[in-house]
Parts: sequence; C-alpha cells; structure tokens
Amino acid sequence: MPADQRPADAVSRGLVLVVEDEPAIADVLRLNLRAAGYGVEVVGDGAVALDRVRRLRPSAVVLDIGLPTIDGIEVCRRLRAENDWTPVLFVTARDDEVDRILGLELGADDYVTKPFSPRELVARIGGVLRRSRGTTDHDDVLRSGTLTVDPTSHTVTVDGEPVALTATEFDLLSHLMRRPGVVFTREQLLSDVWGYAATAGARTVDVHVAQVRAKLGGASPIRTVRSVGYAAERRDGERP
Repeated sequence: MPADQRPADAVSRGLVLVVEDEPAIADVLRLNLRAAGYGVEVVGDGAVALDRVRRLRPSAVVLDIGLPTIDGIEVCRRLRAENDWTPVLFVTARDDEVDRILGLELGADDYVTKPFSPRELVARIGGVLRRSRGTTDHDDVLRSGTLTVDPTSHTVTVDGEPVALTATEFDLLSHLMRRPGVVFTREQLLSDVWGYAATAGARTVDVHVAQVRAKLGGASPIRTVRSVGYAAERRDGERP
C-alpha cells in the first residue's frame, strides 16, 4: 500500500503492526504505543499479519507467538524467506529458552515474555527502530579481512557480496568491530546494544552471536572469550 494510504495514525515515529489475538493485551499495546507517538495497526491472525506487513510496510512488528491460522514463528520465517527484514519483536507466553532461541534464529530482533511491562515493550521497540535506522555517531566504514561493514548505508559485504543481517545483528557486529580486541561481557553487550539490563537474559547475546557467525562464515571476526564474553579480532586489511 502506498505511503499516502497508510492508516491515519501512522505518525512521525513510524507505524507498528501489533499481531495479538488477546483483545485486552492488544488494547494495552495500542494505548501505550500511541502515547509514545507511534501509529498502530492491530490484527489477531497470522495470515492477516503477513498481508498487512506486505501492504503497509510497517516500521516494526510486535508479534505474538501463539496465534490462530499461522503462529508467530511461522510468520517471521515466511517474512525472512521473502527477504523482508522488517524489525520483529516477539511476545510469548512460553517461558522456555527453546522458543526464544528458535524465534531469534529465524531473524527476530528481540522478545518479551508475558506478563510484561508495556513501558518496557515500548522502550524495546524504540531500541529496535534505532538499530534498524542505523542511528549512530560512528559512520566510518569498518573492515576486517574480507568483511566490510558500512554504518552509513547499513550494509555488510564479504568479498564484495552482500550479507543480510537483522538490525540487531548489524548493531552487535558493528559495536564489537569498533573496538577490536576489547572483550565485552554479555551484560555489557545487552546494555550497549540492546539497551536493557542483563535480567532480560544474557542467552540472547549468545544466540545473536551464533547467527552472525553463521551468516559471515569464515569472515566472522567475533571470538569467544571463555567465561567472559566476546571480542572482535583485528585482521589484515582492517582500518587502524
């Protein structure tokens, strides 16, 4: 759908598509997101959500996992298979690591577990959007061997070939590469990249690092420092 046909409340901070089949939760999310200056479109079905993403081109999607017709994990999988990298934040009632990790491996940018604070969710959406828009004070191109990361164009290439990263994966890689050799704990990365405290689950960092490594293959500069965290190696061809 052309921009001038988007819902009237798609205001300056962007349109957020909320995919939630529990009316009470959907209403709370709508109220809090609108209060924060976002436009909001709410749907309660996975198949409808796919249609809305394709037509409305939202800035971000808040996606419940337990949905009728098509669940949230399948919705995210289909979007990524279509090379649609709209930022996705999962909302789940399933309090176990398997579901969270599966969602992130499919290309989700973040997640919250029910019950959650609406203010926290709004803050998480803000963080995801900042990462997806590449808002940063550092615009120097980063290089490590055959890997090139351009914060200005928000692109990643290996041997000149583009590599698709989610907004969070891009921000994580850039953050480590800006300070090669510096070891960051998982807690530091959660604070610096995600913008929230380690109580949210440091395992999230491990999953995103694994995904970046899988996508970059042998070009990945990220090394694990056992019992501490992660660092980016300095390689030949990297800028001083």
